[in-house]
Amino acid sequence: MNSEKGLCMKYKYTEKEAKKFNKYGIDLTVYPTSISTANVVKVIVREGHFQEFYDIKSTYIYTILEGKGAFFLNDEKLEVETGDQIVIPPETRIHYFGTMEMVLTTTPAFSPENERHVRLIEKSESPYLKN
Repeated sequence: MNSEKGLCMKYKYTEKEAKKFNKYGIDLTVYPTSISTANVVKVIVREGHFQEFYDIKSTYIYTILEGKGAFFLNDEKLEVETGDQIVIPPETRIHYFGTMEMVLTTTPAFSPENERHVRLIEKSESPYLKN
């Protein structure tokens, strides 16, 4: 508890509290915080994120914890591997392929009304999958 303001501050968020779902081929674990300046998501990629999208306000910061792949940012291919960090400014088109475990931080926090769908991605576009 913050005794100066009489507020109870939560510091720990568990995976059990998180919302888990699959979105266009990736598994997301979204941790529930009330912080408007950023949020954190665990991302598991087995083949790719089969949606090209962009956000009009948030910067996306991906940290590759494990694996390797390729991000396509405004059609530019960027190879990534364990230990890399990718910083993607607002209004940058994003999709990616590979097998990776990542942490995604968005700042300001993700808001669905700021995400723009560009197109669905065919698996055949992946440089990692055999057609």
